[in-house]
Amino acid sequence: MQPVNPKKSLGQHFLVDKNIAKKIIESIETGNFKTLIEIGPGTGILTDFLVDRFENYKAVEIDKESYDFLCENYPVQKNRFILTDFLKFNLNKEKAPIALIGNLPYYISSQILFKVLEGRNVVNQIVCMVQKEVAERISSPPGSKKYGILSVLLQAYFSIEYLFTVHEHCFSPSPKVKSGVIRLKRNNTAELECDPDIFIKIVKATFNQRRKTIKNSLRSIFLTLPSESELLTERPEQLTVSQFVALTLLIQKLNH
Repeated sequence: MQPVNPKKSLGQHFLVDKNIAKKIIESIETGNFKTLIEIGPGTGILTDFLVDRFENYKAVEIDKESYDFLCENYPVQKNRFILTDFLKFNLNKEKAPIALIGNLPYYISSQILFKVLEGRNVVNQIVCMVQKEVAERISSPPGSKKYGILSVLLQAYFSIEYLFTVHEHCFSPSPKVKSGVIRLKRNNTAELECDPDIFIKIVKATFNQRRKTIKNSLRSIFLTLPSESELLTERPEQLTVSQFVALTLLIQKLNH
């Protein structure tokens, strides 16, 4: 069986440390999902632990060479492998709730997490490995310099834990940076109290000018701002998700 050639264009760094693979699998909280989907299985180091363990398991792979390798390696299970781009994969057609797992390519990890955000009504858990800096950013609390747009948007709907760090030598080829494994679990917020589109607009606008106070960041976007609100005098990294929601409610009432 021919090995799979890692492709720079797909950001492929294959995990080769089986102990780390096992540790990632053990991080899944079982019993609260009906479908488990692996994102980008590559050469199948996680697949080895998953394919026989979970009855309703699927793997979505964009790379034809990796897909062929998996089908050849697991001939009995080959109908579980889907050759497509995960960003185009319809999560709503799968039996919910859904859990996701994978070693995400660095260059599209944020896009994948935004897709998870869009699928929050069906996805209740994701265990994934991303660049360490991204993992720290997503799991950072308010007040941290690393707390940002993705932190707020994901923490609005998910509880997030930074689980452990994975070193460069655990991959082939070795990346130039460390990786971090995180777990996102759906929280009890079905929907935000405010308009979600205005919420996203405010979060993005304020963090894109994070050195400014929130008032100065939003002045050019909204005709009227709540003059009495102390939240406007803060910088965005100081606000919790609930404070961003409260600010959004004030602004949407004034600009209805």
